[in-house]
Amino acid sequence: MIKSGIDQDAIINMFSQATAKQGEALRKAVGEATLKALQGRELTMENIRKVIKTMTQASSAGAALNPAGPQDIEAMLGKAFAGMDAALLQAVQANRKALEQFAAQGVDMQGKQMKTALANIEKMEDVFFDAVGKAVKDTSGPLQGPWQQVLSSMKLSGTGTGNTASEALEQLMAQSRSAMRDSRASSMKAAQAMMDSYTALVSGVLIGMSEGLAQASSAGEGRARKK
Repeated sequence: MIKSGIDQDAIINMFSQATAKQGEALRKAVGEATLKALQGRELTMENIRKVIKTMTQASSAGAALNPAGPQDIEAMLGKAFAGMDAALLQAVQANRKALEQFAAQGVDMQGKQMKTALANIEKMEDVFFDAVGKAVKDTSGPLQGPWQQVLSSMKLSGTGTGNTASEALEQLMAQSRSAMRDSRASSMKAAQAMMDSYTALVSGVLIGMSEGLAQASSAGEGRARKK
C-alpha cells in the first residue's frame, strides 16, 4: 500500500525479516524512502508530519512481525529513526540553501514570510519527535518500550536534524546581517561618489552660468553701440 509517497508494504516486509546485523541497511533504506517521499510534495510542516508518521507506522508494523528479541528490535527501530533523521537533515539543508538566496539579495529576515520560514527550520526537530511520538502511541504494546527507549536516547543526544537546523539559523542570520551591511555600504559608496563629483558639478554649472552671462553682456554691448 502506498501512503504519503511511501511503499508501506515494502517497509513492513523489510523490517519483519531483518536481523540486527542488517541495521545499517535498514537505516539507509528508511532514509532513502523518507527523502523520496519528502521530495514528492511541497515541503510544508504538515507534509513532513505525514511522511514521518507513515514511515514510523510502517517500521513499527514490520518490527512487530519480527521474531527477534526486544534488544534487537530496539536497535532496528533506532536505525529507522536514524534513517528518518538523515532525510530530515537534508530537508533542513534544502531550506537553508533556498533562504540563503534571499539573504544574499538583502531580503530582511524580520519580514513575515522569512520569519515563518526560519521558525519552521527551528522547530523541525520538535516536529520530528512529535510525529514519531504520536505514531508510536498507535503501535502494539510490545513495541512501546523499545520505541520509548529510542526516543529518550535521541532526545538526550540530539538529532542531526536539530544540530543542522541550529547551524543553518546561525549562518542565515549572519549572512543576512552581512548582506544588509554590504547593501548599506554600496549605497554609501554611491552617495560618496556623487559628493566627490559635487564640486566638479558645481564648477560645470558655474562655467555654464558664466558663459551665459558673458553672452548676455556681449549682446547688451552690441545693442548699446547701435544706439
